[in-house]
Amino acid sequence: MENVLTVTELTANIKMLLETSFDVLWVLGEVSNLRKPGSGHVYFTLKDEHSQIRGVMFRPAVARLGFDLEEGMSIICRGRLNVYQPRGEYQIIIDAAEPRGLGALQMAFEQLKKRLEAEGLFNAARKRKIPFLPGRIGIVTSPSGAAIRDILNITARRFPSVDILIAPVRVQGVEAPPEIVRAIALLNTIDDIDVIIVTRGGGSLEDLFPFNDERVARAIYASAKPVISAVGHEIDFTIADFVADLRAPTPSSAAELVVPNRRDLLDAVEGLTGRLRSGLRHKHRLLVRHLDMLNARIKDPRRVIADLRQGLDELSLELAGSAKRYLNEKKTRLMIGRGTIIRQSPLSRIRQHRLKLSGDTSAMTGSVRLYLSHRGSAITRCAAMLESLSPLSVLKRGYGIVRKLPGGTIVKEAAALAPGNTVSVKVASGHFEAEVTSTSEE
Repeated sequence: MENVLTVTELTANIKMLLETSFDVLWVLGEVSNLRKPGSGHVYFTLKDEHSQIRGVMFRPAVARLGFDLEEGMSIICRGRLNVYQPRGEYQIIIDAAEPRGLGALQMAFEQLKKRLEAEGLFNAARKRKIPFLPGRIGIVTSPSGAAIRDILNITARRFPSVDILIAPVRVQGVEAPPEIVRAIALLNTIDDIDVIIVTRGGGSLEDLFPFNDERVARAIYASAKPVISAVGHEIDFTIADFVADLRAPTPSSAAELVVPNRRDLLDAVEGLTGRLRSGLRHKHRLLVRHLDMLNARIKDPRRVIADLRQGLDELSLELAGSAKRYLNEKKTRLMIGRGTIIRQSPLSRIRQHRLKLSGDTSAMTGSVRLYLSHRGSAITRCAAMLESLSPLSVLKRGYGIVRKLPGGTIVKEAAALAPGNTVSVKVASGHFEAEVTSTSEE
C-alpha cells in the first residue's frame, strides 16, 4: 500500500512522462468535431481510420494559419503533446498546420475569394469604366521592378505626353500589403489622378500573395478612382484582379489598355476630318442646287408688272364693250319707244317723251362717264401701287441689293459682314462688286 498513488499524482506523472518524451510532433489526420468559441481558440478532434486525438490551437496560432479550418479537412499539424490534467486527457497543442494536398496559400486564396464574392466585391455592376485618355496615371508598384519599366516604355511609345505618378511600395513579403493599402489611399487624395494601376511582375504564389490579402482587396474596392490590376503573368489570378475595375493579364497589357495609341488617334482624326469635309461639300452642293431651284421659281418683277398691265388692258376693253352694249341696248329701246310714240301719234305725249328721252339720255351719259372715270382712277391707283412695290422702283430711288460673295447670300444686317468680305451690289442699272472695309450696327 506504500506505492498507492492519488489520481492527481498519477496524472501528473503521466503528463511529465508524455510531455518530456515527445518534443515536436508532425501529425496527419482529418478534422472533426470542430469548435470555434468566442475566445478565438479552435478545438477539434484529429482522427484517421482507427484512432483519434484531441487537438487545440490557440488564438495566436490561428491568426498565423492563413486559412480557415473546415470540418472534414485533411491537415498536417506541427505541435507538442500535452496532458490536460483536470480531465486526465492528452491532446496536441498545434502551432502550425497546412492542408494536405493543397497548399495553405492556395486554400486561403480560395476561401477569401469565396467570402469576398459572397459580399459582392466582385460584382460586375459596380465596376467603373476606365477613362479613354487619362491625363495622369497613378501606379502602385516597386520602383525597381520590371513591371514599372515595361509600363513606362509602352506608355512613352503609345502616348508620350501622358503623366505618370509612381507610389513606391514593396510587392512581396509581410510588409507589402499595408504599404499597398496606404499607396492606394494616398493616390485617391490627388485630384488629377484619373486611374490607378496596381501591378508587379510574375512570381510564385508566395510572391504574389500580398495581392491576395484581404486588406488590399478592400482598399481597391473602396477606391474612388478606377483601379486596374496587372499582377503576374497572364495565367496568374489574384484577389486584386477580381476586385479591380479592370484586370490586365500583364503589366505591359495594362499600359496598352490604359492609354490609346497616339498614331491611331491621329489617323482616326484625319479620317473623320476627311469625312467632315466631304459631307460639307455635299451639303454645299445640295444647298446651291436648292437655291437655284428657288431662283427659278421666283418671277421677275417686270414680268409681274407686264401681266398686270395686260390684265388692265383687258379690263379696259371689257369695260368699253360693256358700255357700248349698254348704249346699244338703250338705243334699241329708244327706237322701240319712238316707234310706239309714232304709232300712238299724240303730239303732247311725243313732246313729253322727247323731253324724258333727252333727260334719260343725259343722265345715262353722265352715269357712264362717271363709271368710266371711277374705273379709270382705280386702275391708275393700282398701276401706281404696283409700280411703287416693284424692287426696280426702289432701286431707281438710289437703293441697292447687296449679296455676300461667294455664295450670293443677301445681306440684311451689318453683322453678317466682316472687313475684307467681298460683296456684289445690284442697282437700278447693272451691278458692281465692292470690298468691305468696316461694319457698324448703327
